[in-house]
Amino acid sequence: MNQQETANPSVPSVKQVRQEIVEKLTGALDEYKQKLGEKKLAIRVKKVSKLISRDLKRANKKKDERKKQTKAKKAAPKKAKKVPVEK
Repeated sequence: MNQQETANPSVPSVKQVRQEIVEKLTGALDEYKQKLGEKKLAIRVKKVSKLISRDLKRANKKKDERKKQTKAKKAAPKKAKKVPVEK
């Protein structure tokens, strides 16, 4: 097994997400295949799937960053207040 497979098996790769989007869109847009032609529809669906998968990846990254920031804030020890010492 390589490093990618062992890192997060539950998280699908961008290619897998893109393929799922292509399958769903082609199924939903079957009626337009006759109007546009199969090749044109496939090209346009591919472009849309790339955009959607890229946006999903960015959204997941932002979500993960927020989780890390909140964990870091919770884990950070609180600083004690400095009290001036009288001499």
